[in-house]
Amino acid sequence: MIYVADENDEGKRLDTFVTEVLSEISRSKVQTLIKSGGIIVNDELKKPSYQLKEDDSVEIKITNSKNQIKIEPQNIPLEIIYEDENMVVVNKPSGMLTHPTNLEKENTLVNALLYKYGENLSDINGEFRRGIVHRLDRNTSGLLMIAKNNKTHDFLADQIKEHKIEKKYRAILKGVWEKDEETIDLPIGRNPNQPHKMMITPNGKASTTIVRVIKRFKEATAVELTLITGRTHQIRVHTSFKKHPVYNDTLYGAGKGKVITEEQVLQSFYLRFTKPFSDEIITLEIPPDQKYEKVLKYFEGKEK
Repeated sequence: MIYVADENDEGKRLDTFVTEVLSEISRSKVQTLIKSGGIIVNDELKKPSYQLKEDDSVEIKITNSKNQIKIEPQNIPLEIIYEDENMVVVNKPSGMLTHPTNLEKENTLVNALLYKYGENLSDINGEFRRGIVHRLDRNTSGLLMIAKNNKTHDFLADQIKEHKIEKKYRAILKGVWEKDEETIDLPIGRNPNQPHKMMITPNGKASTTIVRVIKRFKEATAVELTLITGRTHQIRVHTSFKKHPVYNDTLYGAGKGKVITEEQVLQSFYLRFTKPFSDEIITLEIPPDQKYEKVLKYFEGKEK
């Protein structure tokens, strides 16, 4: 089995990454496999503590069939916003994982995609990530591109790397954002003390977010955010660093607000990209989701 690390895997320990994709094997056994040469990176032996880089090729040499990963298709409704012969764009609901993990193998977007499309999904990143070109956090809703084949996966991945896909988000931030428009240009890397979190660090990858104010309230701000880069948790890290975390984002310091929602009030609502293998430009936009509307109405009500 060969897996290609994407930008969301940047900075992960090798043993952590392999444990995530091989659900039946303990971390200690994974470490033994790495040390014995059963797992190699870019055709080289690495230590279990090796930190992955984007595009690293991780080859796992396991012949025991019990360790082969099988993700079950599930009949979960999908809201399809766009589809052609090579790709799909879905509206992922808040609360749904994009793909399975070693702890959760059901009720993810990939389970739903496997039911609808079967084998007609890219497999560049293995069974756990069939069709997945980029990800949204569990509690971030919105537009997500899916590749039906490996050629399309490569096409879309290249578009993302070259910053040719325009992605916009809407969010409600805690506190009052002062400037009408502001560009945040701060490098992001994995937090060494809390690997599930990202942080601003001089050694991180260049990350740029444009924040535009839509409406200010006494205690919050509705904003539109344009991603120039697409790092893991980028919006959440950038806004938190500026002392205005996304509303209800407990991971990055917002705390629980008075309006109860499934964590952060953040939605990917706009995509503009080139249709694979053509010159046609596809522009997609969806309305605010229920979570955003619920919190927006709360703050609008407080202003009256």
